[in-house]
Formats: sequence, structure tokens, C-alpha cells
Amino acid sequence: MDNENPQFPDFNFAQGELLLINKPYKWTSFDVVGKIRNSLKPLKLKVGHAGTLSPLATGLLIICTGKLTKQIDTFQAEEKEYTGTMILGATTPSFDMETAIDNEFPIEGITEEAIYAATTPFKGDIAQYPPAHSAVKVNGERLYVKARLGEEVELRQRFVTVSEFEITRIALPEIDFRIVCSKGTYIRSLVSDFGKQLNNGAYLSKLTRTRSGNFLLANAFEVADLVQYLRSKKEETNG
Repeated sequence: MDNENPQFPDFNFAQGELLLINKPYKWTSFDVVGKIRNSLKPLKLKVGHAGTLSPLATGLLIICTGKLTKQIDTFQAEEKEYTGTMILGATTPSFDMETAIDNEFPIEGITEEAIYAATTPFKGDIAQYPPAHSAVKVNGERLYVKARLGEEVELRQRFVTVSEFEITRIALPEIDFRIVCSKGTYIRSLVSDFGKQLNNGAYLSKLTRTRSGNFLLANAFEVADLVQYLRSKKEETNG
């Protein structure tokens, strides 16, 4: 979306709107939902998101309002596309930059050919474990709550589909990639397993969701732009 001059349609939030939002870095998905819900007051509307993004990720977040919230599960089930960067030669407990490095590995002997070849086992239907620092619930409690308290957590294997896994840049220790995958895929877990495939370590340093189903990040609004627009419309109505 053109950030300098975003064009907003005539919204009908009560009837139901699907909003494409570029989630800011370090915002939770619920932060975005709350910001938009507050901007719509005094309207009392249901507002929800279709697919969580971790606070350290950016990119496409689908927000539904009103009657469209009934379709959230449908939107959430769609295929996703991500671009990101991993750091080779180290690991963290959270598989990303939320926690500090706990192990380091030499990377001098790793070739570009080995890096490209290491993507093969991660294409197709694969099994993975969610990160201990994730929003998955076990016995009604989020895993990240237990992990931050230092409690042991039982991780349950899940099966996901990765239809595309492309290495787009190698500048060690950084490796850029693009992934197309099914709902429920943890890119952090895939990156961690990718490091193990190279008999090394890796963690996620940057992640952006660029697509969900047929919806593109390129068509998303910035939160600040949308909130400013909604407030200006409210002032016009009240003026």
C-alpha cells in the first residue's frame, strides 16, 4: 500500500470488513486488534485476527470485523508465504531473538552447496515440534508462560506442509529465505531444524509474512494510517 497517500474505501464495519494490516515489529497480533477496536468506539463490534504473528515478526495480518469474524477459521486455514533471515552458527532457546544465544558453532567449513542441499528434507509433508517459547496451549496454558518460568514443557509433534523453501541470499552467518507453507507451520522450528541438518545451529533473526491465501502484504494498510483515518472520520461525524 502507498504509505504516503493510502486510499481507504468506504468501510462498513458492522456488516463486516476484512482489513489487511502490516503488523509492526514488536507488536503482538492482539495489540493490532485492540488498537483497531479502540478506534471504532463507541461502536461495539467483534474484531479478531486470522492467524497469529509473533511479536518479533512483521507483515500481513488479516483483521476481521462484525459478521466477517465468523469466517476467521476459513481465512486462517489458507496457505502462507514468508520471507526471512536466519543466523547460522548459533542457537537460542526460543529459536529466535527473544532469548540470548546459548550455543555457538564454527561455520567455516559450510559451503553454499551444502546450504542449498539442506533445504530438500524440509520440502513436502514434514514433522516438527513447536518452540517451547510459543503460544501453543498444553493443558490450557501457553507454552511460553511455562518456558519463561523455567518449567519443563512437553512438546507435541505436528505435521505441516512446506510447498516451497528457497534460499535467496547467503552472506554467512546470514541466510535469507522464502517459504510457502500450510497453516500451523513454525518457521522458527524449521530454521532450528535446518541448522541441525547442517550439523550446526541456526536461529531466526527476521521474519515477514508476505501472503496469506490470495491476500498480499503489498495491499496492506499501516496501523497508524488506518487509525488516523478512522479517527478523522469519527471527527467528521461528530462535528
